[in-house]
Formats: sequence, C-alpha cells, structure tokens
Amino acid sequence: FLALKDVNSISTETMLLLWSMRERHNPSSMFKMFFETLPSNFNTGLSFGIDALAALEGTLLFDELMQARQHLRQQYDELFPMLSTKFPEIFKQDIFSWDNFLWACELWYSNSMMVVLSSGKLTTCLIPVAGLMNHSVTPHILNYGRVDQATKSLKFPLSRPCEAGAQCFLSYGKHPGSHLITFYGFLPREDNPYDVIPLDLDTSVHEEDGTAQSVSTSVTTHMVRGTWLCRSRGPPTYGLPPPLLSHLRAALNCDHNESTPEADIKENDRMVLETLVSIFTPMLEGLGEADDYNRESASWDVVLALDYKDLQRRIISSIVTSCGSGLAMLDS
Repeated sequence: FLALKDVNSISTETMLLLWSMRERHNPSSMFKMFFETLPSNFNTGLSFGIDALAALEGTLLFDELMQARQHLRQQYDELFPMLSTKFPEIFKQDIFSWDNFLWACELWYSNSMMVVLSSGKLTTCLIPVAGLMNHSVTPHILNYGRVDQATKSLKFPLSRPCEAGAQCFLSYGKHPGSHLITFYGFLPREDNPYDVIPLDLDTSVHEEDGTAQSVSTSVTTHMVRGTWLCRSRGPPTYGLPPPLLSHLRAALNCDHNESTPEADIKENDRMVLETLVSIFTPMLEGLGEADDYNRESASWDVVLALDYKDLQRRIISSIVTSCGSGLAMLDS
C-alpha cells in the first residue's frame, strides 16, 4: 500500500475496496475460498439497468440511486486510470475496472456487518456464513455480534427466541425500502414502518423590522407513513401524523383549542384534509396506474423497480383515501 501513500485523503473504506478487488483475483490469497463463494453479481439497486431506471423515473428511489452511483463513480474516477498508469503492475486495468469497483462496493454494502472484537473495538467485517443472515422488520437479533475470546467464536445475542431449524433474522437497521433496494437489493415482505413519503413544507417567517420586510426561510420535512399502520383513522388525526396536521393548521391559520366551537373545528379540519388531498393526489397521478406487466418474464431489476412503485402507490393512495374518509366523516 505504499503506492497509496501519496493519494490525498484516501479513506480506509476505499482502501478496503481496492484490497477486495485484488484479493478476489489473487489465486494465492489466504481468503481465496471465501471470495470463490461470492456471487458474480449482487443484484442491488446500484446495478439497476436502463429499463429499471426508466420505470423508476420521478420516484424518490430514482434520485437516490442516481446520487449513489454518481458518488461512487466520482470516487473511482479520482483513482483510475491514475493508479493504473503510475503502478501498472499493482493496479492492473483488467482487475481494477469500474465494474469490479462497483462489485466491491456492493459486496461491502450488502454483506458486511459491524461486530465487537475481543479488544472491545466495533469494526466492520466480512463474515462467512453470518453474512448470509437476512433482514426482518421483526428480527431475532438486534445487537452487534461479539467475538468471544474464550471460545474463539462470534456470538450473536438473541432479542427474542428462535426455534431450532427456523431461519434466524437480524436487523440491517431502521431503513425505508428505497435504502434496502439501493444497498441490499430487496424489499421486506412485511409492512415496514420506516417506509415513508417525505413531505417538504415551507416554514418561512415574515418579520417586520420597521423599515423593510425580512424573510427567514426554512423547510420542515414531515415523514408520512401508510395510514394502515395507524391505530386510529378518525378525528382528530384521521390516521395522519399529528405534527403534520399541526403544521398545516398553523400554516392555514386554522388552529383550534378547547374553546373553539365544534363547527369551526370541523371546518378547520376540512381545510387541512383538502390541502393534503391537493398535495398527494398529483403525487399519486404522477406514479400512473399499476403496471400490467408480465413480471415472470421481466428481469430482476425491473421487477424490483415495479414492486417499489407499487409500494409508493399504496402508501400515497392510503393517505388520499384517509383524507377522503375524514372529509366524509365531517359531512355526515
């Protein structure tokens, strides 16, 4: 790694990527058996093709994927072909290609995990077998694995029982589906409470300073989940996030308190719900109708892209439906 000592601000993580690219193609590597078990393609969102990206255009996942790929490409371009030109015997062009760099990124994103070493240090590692454990919204393992010096083994503490012969799940973190697709290549089968629609609302404040009007501009982001996850769909929340409703009531000057007449409360709620319908209906229309697509013959990335759009459509549709139901309650 003396070849890297003059590379400005190269991180440990980037060095690991370069090491992984080399070891994967090193016939005398002490990790040869491990690298030979790894797939040639990890099928994460970072490898989505043109058709899958086209299906996602206009969605949050599309933006997330493009930003992630652009960031990784920029990292690669800062190193190559410069390193291959300076040190052709170390950084061979056929091994240190963009495709192999992306493969190494997907390896560490999708298979690495943080464990506590016997020294007590928390470290990101590639771990045979344990790296195959799948994610669940309701996992058996919530805490980091620990190296047990006495038994020379890696132990994972269970947060709930796991029956013998059953699949043992761990948590990859509190992530929405877009993150799990981008870096792991899947959507959870269960309802994911972290799947949200971010809604940016202007919270500008106009202040009079005596001579001219000044404006303090800021944006508040509210996270809106599918309303099927809410216990109550009636007033005063209608299955919607209370902070969002409070924000809109304040913005529309229709806040109420204990002394507000019931008729005014209903009218205020009507204004809020109609505002939400006007915000989310165009989002729903922008996603289009559910695709009548033969998914059995489609490529893996197109299927995953369509599944994500279905999820977004389901969340936004639940919000619009809840607003409609709330308006119907107010009319009854």
